Amino acid sequence: MAKTKSIGKQYLYIMQATQETASCKIGITNDLERRLAEYNSTTGKSKNNQCAYLYTCETKNMKAIEKDLAETFGHLREESKREMYFYNTKLFGQYVDFIETHTSFKCRVSLKKEAPQKVIKIVKKTTPTLGERGMTFQSVMNRAQRVDNDEFYTRYEDVEKELSMYDKRVWENKTVFCNCDDAVGKDENSTSAFAMYFIKHFKTLKLKKLICTHYSGQVDLFGQGAAGYIFTKTGFKAIGKYERPKDYNGSFDHPLSIEILENEADIVCTNPPFSRGVDYWNLVVNSGKKFLIISNISNIVTKSYIGFFKNGKAWPGHNRVDSYSNSKRQLVEAGGHWYTNLKIKSRDRHRLLKIVPLKQIPDKYIKYDDSGTLLVDQGYIPSNYKKPFGVSARPILNGVLELGYELVEAGEYYPYIEGQKKFARVLIRKQKG
Repeated sequence: MAKTKSIGKQYLYIMQATQETASCKIGITNDLERRLAEYNSTTGKSKNNQCAYLYTCETKNMKAIEKDLAETFGHLREESKREMYFYNTKLFGQYVDFIETHTSFKCRVSLKKEAPQKVIKIVKKTTPTLGERGMTFQSVMNRAQRVDNDEFYTRYEDVEKELSMYDKRVWENKTVFCNCDDAVGKDENSTSAFAMYFIKHFKTLKLKKLICTHYSGQVDLFGQGAAGYIFTKTGFKAIGKYERPKDYNGSFDHPLSIEILENEADIVCTNPPFSRGVDYWNLVVNSGKKFLIISNISNIVTKSYIGFFKNGKAWPGHNRVDSYSNSKRQLVEAGGHWYTNLKIKSRDRHRLLKIVPLKQIPDKYIKYDDSGTLLVDQGYIPSNYKKPFGVSARPILNGVLELGYELVEAGEYYPYIEGQKKFARVLIRKQKG
């Protein structure tokens, strides 16, 4: 049987490499079979890191849908490789929902191998829809938000880039607590980037004390054994001491870690595991202590976190964090962002916001959902609109709440357009007065 020709047809795909599970590639092609073969024949590509399609569909206008995807999910695109998007179950669901409700979407397709010739054939997908299976998109979105692999190192350059943007007086005479596997070892490979930064800058920041914990998890990221410990440095000239309390595992929610948080810490600075983000935020943010942490980039449109932003307990920091190192010191991608309750004097990303009268916003970036709620995209914010309106995560991350706008509700907002549910947004409005 000859190959099924795809000349003249237009396809959009979501692809992932087996060893790069925190990211996916979204692209377009006229030939799915050829494109997959091209990716897997890339010079130097490991046989153990093969690409496969997560999703494929036929479109009426592949360039239009690709452009709209890039605009809608721009905050989730890797900055240096623009075709790469961050991936987890929640985000994948959002990508697919956006694609299948786009005017250019035609139908899902899949690649099927025919035995014995092992020819790849494009066939209409017969998998039941969510509705046919008694499910909704909301039920998919409500699954636990997480990146599949929590074993990530924060890179030193990302710590330095963010922390250097705050007034040094923030740290003066303060005790900094790094409480999520922030080991201190003999060299760079066995020391957390957070611990390394504060040890290196202890004198210039005029710190009072640094406390770091090492977690005795299943994966020993820093090669220091299974036992948890506490490292404490008091004073610039002090080397620092280690304590290894009996039965202490180094977890941020161990009673001893909580005691340090409540009784000693002034500022918490670390990268908590994304899969335990809700537990961590409830503990640390509600403690009332100052903090500067990395967390999932989509927190701002997730119900478990929105209340923190609405009530003024947290706001985005300056930078997103796209890249991390794994336990083998290989670069991996995951969608992170800095969050804090430290004062931010000025934010470079304000320039990405376009605050103008409603009439000046291009029509293609304005929609009204079935309830009549205004939705705006591409960084536009109406300056003269008094009712609540929906925005994506991007304007919040770029600091719109610092420019006279406020969150309306402490939960996600799911717009419906012609009866079809769209991806999550948050409702904001111009502050009164």
